[in-house]
Amino acid sequence: MKYFFLIIILCGSISGISQKADQLMYDGNKLYAKGKYKEAGNAYQKAYTTKKNREAQYNLGNALYQQKDFEKAAKQFDEAGKNSNNKNLKSAANHNIGNTFMEQKKWDEAIQQYKQSLKQNPNSAETKYNLAYAQKMKQQQDQQNKKDQKDQKDQQDKKQDQPKKPEDKKEDKKEGDQKKDEQGKPDKPEDKPDEKPQPMPSKLSKQQAEQILNALNQEEKKLKEKKEKASGRPVKLEKDW
Repeated sequence: MKYFFLIIILCGSISGISQKADQLMYDGNKLYAKGKYKEAGNAYQKAYTTKKNREAQYNLGNALYQQKDFEKAAKQFDEAGKNSNNKNLKSAANHNIGNTFMEQKKWDEAIQQYKQSLKQNPNSAETKYNLAYAQKMKQQQDQQNKKDQKDQKDQQDKKQDQPKKPEDKKEDKKEGDQKKDEQGKPDKPEDKPDEKPQPMPSKLSKQQAEQILNALNQEEKKLKEKKEKASGRPVKLEKDW
């Protein structure tokens, strides 16, 4: 579907501008009709600079629109419409501002501009058509947004309700067993002190140790003499004098 763009080429004689500005407007109109929108825009800009007339500014907006510079075009339309007493120009300016918003898929803003245009020219069939078109596109956009939100919510709910896979359960069990083993695992040998008995240091003096050794030697000597007597062997007596 296509919407209407109001191509109103206004000539200088409408506002009685100077002869130079009038010639620039005429040149711009000829260039615009040939599709040379950049050159036409330059001519309209010069005509507007020569004398601040809103018709030249409106035509400059048309030339910028055809170059798809929609933001700059909307600015020229807006200034031309607000500062003109011509109802037709005001209505056409709002209409074409609505078209710049349509190009950017800004349906709410476009609807507002078409309604404003109809206040100045209620019988404009082109503006009524564009308004209906913008309202239809907005309705489709709202329906699509609701559908997208619903699909996104359904996907999130499905993901939350989806049961775990067997491998996921095994992994969870493995992690649980590992934690359980770590909790019940005995301490490492190095974590506890060595329980092997250690030799205690001797508390005997050197003299006491020699006395014990001599006593043991005497005891061993007596046992040896007893064995020799029992066998009948002569016993060697130690002199005690």
